[in-house]
Formats: sequence, structure tokens, C-alpha cells
Amino acid sequence: MLVRLAPFALIAALSACMPAAMTELPERRSAALPQDLPVMNRFGTPQVDPPTRSNAAIAQDFLALSFQMESGRQIPRLSRFEGPISISVADGAPVSLIGDLDALIGRLNREAMIDIRRITSGQANITIETMPRARMQRVVPQAACFVVPRVTSWADFRGSRTSRDLDWTTLEIREHIAVFIPSDVSPQEVRDCLHEEVAQALGPLNDLYRLPDSVFNDDNFNAVLTGFDMLILRTYYDPALRSGMTRTEVAAALPGILSRLNPRGNTASTASISETPRAWIDAVEAALGPGTSDAGRIAAANRAVAIAQTQGWNDTRSGFSWFALGRLTLARDPNMARAAFTEAAAIFERTSPGGIHLAHVQMQLAAFALAQGDADSALQLTGAAMPAATQAQNASLLSTILMIRAEALDDLDRTSEARALRLDSLAWGRYGFGANGAVEDRLTEVAALSPLG
Repeated sequence: MLVRLAPFALIAALSACMPAAMTELPERRSAALPQDLPVMNRFGTPQVDPPTRSNAAIAQDFLALSFQMESGRQIPRLSRFEGPISISVADGAPVSLIGDLDALIGRLNREAMIDIRRITSGQANITIETMPRARMQRVVPQAACFVVPRVTSWADFRGSRTSRDLDWTTLEIREHIAVFIPSDVSPQEVRDCLHEEVAQALGPLNDLYRLPDSVFNDDNFNAVLTGFDMLILRTYYDPALRSGMTRTEVAAALPGILSRLNPRGNTASTASISETPRAWIDAVEAALGPGTSDAGRIAAANRAVAIAQTQGWNDTRSGFSWFALGRLTLARDPNMARAAFTEAAAIFERTSPGGIHLAHVQMQLAAFALAQGDADSALQLTGAAMPAATQAQNASLLSTILMIRAEALDDLDRTSEARALRLDSLAWGRYGFGANGAVEDRLTEVAALSPLG
């Protein structure tokens, strides 16, 4: 079983950024939803960038992703589907799921060259089943979604929970795999689960925090399959590989495969990236996972920052450490949170300028600017973040950015521009946040930031 943990929320108590006196203002601009909500926005085919690392580095990434579980257990042999792959959806799935799944299958056909298709009758190789989150989490607490080998349904999984059949390390050929996704979450969360769990049903079973451009990373910044991910999956199903190969055999074949599939990687520079120590992973999991007090989470985030500094990292892991600290201190110490976000922004500017990591931080800093009455800075930060949020197809982030931007425009008395942007934010919010109540809650949080409301 492979579990995708619940994603790290975009904003926790946005109003924590406000000076205390501002919370007592008797009147604010109405943040109620209009009677006629705009139609939900949907993304088209993403424009993905090819990986920039050398093929030598990508080969090491492939081996680390494919021959080790997240727990550290070794996987003795490569396993994959052999021959055409079928995928089906059990009855009761959310309306948005089929469209997003078909788009994903189209990308897997075109970009990863995998022979996969959706079927509506008969037993499929991959079965997707949805159910209320509470029902799913009674069995697998804290799971956003997960994927299980050798089962074809929820009932099958429940009946096999104590069986060694669910152990991925015993597979040599994949034949039947089930993906379980909550049905009562936003369309974006359903799509995110589809991308990560279907990708793991097809290929790598591990996640690596050191990967800056992949869904195979528990930081959850990338939510749709990237160019790197598609190259990994294409390599997985290259004719030069087969189920049952050992790590040594795969390692010997990878240089030739990657040279053929990714010629630009033959001349790219090879930057050495250190392994992620278990102590840092434990600190991050304690900071963001369940069962820890608020004070314990902040202490764990500070440990992650300290370990990143000791390691001398100047990569996304270091930025993520500061980002986590900023998120966790928003309500308790806004000054510390802003300082942490500023540190994260400086790191992401160096490591992935204009990328989705930086966009998340720019959104947080824009919220601070809006709360302090600096509408111009809020506009500058949100304007810089919008392209990455759009390219990464993160509707919840894009919606929040547009809401902040609309408030800043209102503060500058540019009301007609603000009105148009706010409507656009609601259209993206319907995809990113789902239920109208969740969209209205976010709109209210953002509206409460402005001291001029």
C-alpha cells in the first residue's frame, strides 16, 4: 500500500497576518458569493518543461525511486505491467474525475509512450474506486488517497489487509492494482490523487524530497505529472527493461535508454545532491503530520531548518524547511512567519526562479503586504506568482492569488478591475476548493486581510 498524505494547506488562518486592532473593525467589504457563480474553470493540456539535470543524475533518481520504498525497505526487482494496460472507474465517482482521468491517460500515451486506455466493462489492470473520506480514513487514517497491489476493489482490499499480497516488495509483474480516492473533496484534490496514485500504480514506488520537479516528492508542491515524471515513466516502460530485473541489471541499461530518450541530458551538467537524512524527514513529518501539538510542530520545523543549515543545503529542501516554519508560526508569531517566508523566497529565487515553490511563498508574502496596507507590493508579488501557479495547474493557489490581487486593486480604488478578477478567482476556486462554502470561506479570509475594507 502506498499512501498520499493530506496536502499541506495553502493558508492557515490568513487573518493571523492582521494586526490585532484590525480584527475589531465594525465594517468590511462584503465577501459573500454572488448569486450567480461563474462556471468552474478547468485547465487544458499543461505545458511541461523537460528535466534539466544530466542523464547520470536522472539515472540515480530512477534507481532511488524504483528500488526502495518510502520506509527505506529495499525492492529487490523491478515490477511493471507487461503489455497494454487498462484502467476503469467504479460507479459513484465525482463528475470531474472522468475528464481529468482521460486527460491524464492522453498525456501518458503521448508523453510517456505508455499503451494505456480506459475501459467501461470487464476487469481492468488498474481500478479506481472513490468513497467518502471518512469511510476511507477509518481504515487508513490521515490518507488523502492510496494505491494497493493485487486487489481490484475496496471489498477486496478490506479482505486482504493482513495478507502479504499487499507487499509491493514481493511483486515481479503487476497485473491488478487498485487506487482509492475520496469522493467528497475538491475536483483539484481528486485530480492530484489521480496523477500521483496512477503514476505509482504504473511505476516508481518511492518519494524523494530532493526532487525539485516531480510529483514523487512529499512536499506536494508539484501536483500534476511533470516533464521529469513523464521521462521516468517512459523509461520504466522502455523495451530495454522488463519485469524482474535487478537493480544492477537496470543500472546497466539506464545510460543507453536515457541517452536515447533524453539526448539533452547527455551534455547537461551533473550537480551532486546529497541524500536526505532520516532525521530531517522525521522532523518534517512531525511538523506536518498528525498527533503533534502546535508547539511540537513548530519545534520540529525548527529542527528541520537547523538540519538543512548543518547539511549546507541550497536546494528546495532548505526552502521547504523555512516554508513549513512560516506556515506553522502564522497564527502564533506573524513576524517570525514573515521572516521564514522571506528566507524561503530567497532560496527558491536561487534554486527555481519563477517556479511553483516560489509562487507559494509569494502568495504568503502578498497576504502580509495586503494586511499592512501595501497594495502595490501585493500586486507585484501576486503578478509574479500567477504564471507559475497557472503552469503548475494549481487552481486553489491561483484562486487565492487572484483574491488577494482583487483586494489590493480595491484598496487602490480600481474597483472594476477588482470585480473582474474576483469573479475569475471564484471560477478557479470552484475547481480548487470545491464546495461553494469552501470558496466563500477563502474569499472571506482574504477580504479580512485588508485594513481598508
